Amino acid sequence: MKTWRELRGFPLAIRLLLINQLGVNTGFYLLIPYLATHLSEDLGMSAAVVGTVLGVRNLSQQGLFIIGGSASDRLGARGVIITGCAVRTLGFALFALGDGLPVLLAASVLSGLAGALFNPAVRAYLAQEAGGRQAEAFALFNVFATTGALIGPLLGSALLLVDFRASALTAAAIFALLTIAQALVLPARTVTPPPGGVLADWREVVGNRAFLAFALAMVGMFTLENQLYLLLPAGARQATGWDGAAGLVFLVGTLTNLALQLRITRALKARGSRARWICVGLALMGLAFLPPMVVAGASPGGPGTKALYALPVLAGALLLYLGVMVAQPFVMELIPGFGRTELTGTYFGLFYVVSGIAAAVGNTAVGWAMDAGAHGGAAWLPWACCLAFGLASAGGVARLHRTGTLPAPRPAVPVAA
Repeated sequence: MKTWRELRGFPLAIRLLLINQLGVNTGFYLLIPYLATHLSEDLGMSAAVVGTVLGVRNLSQQGLFIIGGSASDRLGARGVIITGCAVRTLGFALFALGDGLPVLLAASVLSGLAGALFNPAVRAYLAQEAGGRQAEAFALFNVFATTGALIGPLLGSALLLVDFRASALTAAAIFALLTIAQALVLPARTVTPPPGGVLADWREVVGNRAFLAFALAMVGMFTLENQLYLLLPAGARQATGWDGAAGLVFLVGTLTNLALQLRITRALKARGSRARWICVGLALMGLAFLPPMVVAGASPGGPGTKALYALPVLAGALLLYLGVMVAQPFVMELIPGFGRTELTGTYFGLFYVVSGIAAAVGNTAVGWAMDAGAHGGAAWLPWACCLAFGLASAGGVARLHRTGTLPAPRPAVPVAA
């Protein structure tokens, strides 16, 4: 109830974008987690081709975030958000309608480009329009995003009982409805682009050493968030011997997020600096990997033992979600403070380029640790690796705070959307 009361306190456009994120994650997660299986089992493609299709989608999104951010600053967030959702509608429809490699690659490029357009634009819009309530807006954003990430796979599993095309067409339909809703609700405004050209904007943002230092210090947050889809589900399955245990990780996180995200953000916003809470959140995210380390490599016996072994993994998932809930709204609130309001989208775009690279490198490191631990009898190794990532990031942000590198968050003046 408090979530809905908080939601009603925002303008209609922001309310739409928050609900939009529920739809975006629902549509994304009902399709993408099952794409590799469709390509390999239904279409008989080799692992190399499957990896290429998935890699093209990821590269198209992560590598072009700064394009979406710049477009948001120069063309207005409204048009970029609408265009992004329309492009993803087309991309997901192509996954349903085509089986040939050229069509699938085109679908991957379009769906990735779409995310590169609307992700930084949505965040720039929220940062600019929420005024002094940016932290609350991003807290709600996290609530709706997490809920969509739970609903999507459940809906996708049900649709796969029909076939993959049903999932792809449903996902495309969700994005088509979001596109129409945004075109009808988001206000059209005159856009005044920043002075200078796009390259000058990029040079200004890339030349902001304080911002780059902060973005690099946040490597741990994005690496550890990604373990919700890699290490923690694998740990849950291994500890319990039950494939369905991975779903409990997401269920615990979603319920906790719905119940506590707004309460946590409101309480922490009134106590202490944002940088302090970002450090605490990152430390919690790192410490989340200690409980599962206790049962790493254990072989469960009967049902009672399996349930007992599941508890440390679920405790780790709960701590990881709590860490994200503590840190993420304040991270999003802080980013616009590094530069001019006119370049908010570009700052978000570059931040997500860095985060994408960080997540790729971090996942590679964790994956290597998982393999090395399995072959060397050191099942604790990937969990220790994640602990180190979290604590190192917390230490990095703490250092930036001590040296006065981090800006004070400021309410942004609403600009053209």
